[in-house]
Amino acid sequence: MEFNEYQKAANRTLYGNEQVLTNCALGLAGETGQVVDLVKNYTFRGKDLDKDELKHEMGDVLWYLSQVAEWADITFEDIAQTNIETLNKRYPDGYQN
Repeated sequence: MEFNEYQKAANRTLYGNEQVLTNCALGLAGETGQVVDLVKNYTFRGKDLDKDELKHEMGDVLWYLSQVAEWADITFEDIAQTNIETLNKRYPDGYQN
């Protein structure tokens, strides 16, 4: 699926009001915390990494991120391209240890 196609499809499920940006930003933070907890439990508590749960939570992060971008009228494609340009400037020869 293309980035922008996902963004438009995800927007179909947005229930919004005048506080939609705040709701999405807070939701993004909450869902990111869920991802962090899964990784923390795997890394420090010896739990198995539940990849299905991780995929689910990462999908929730993606949904909220897409809706923040949608609200700001920024396409995922633009975000991805800008990020790659930043990475290329920061690491012109790739990441070196």
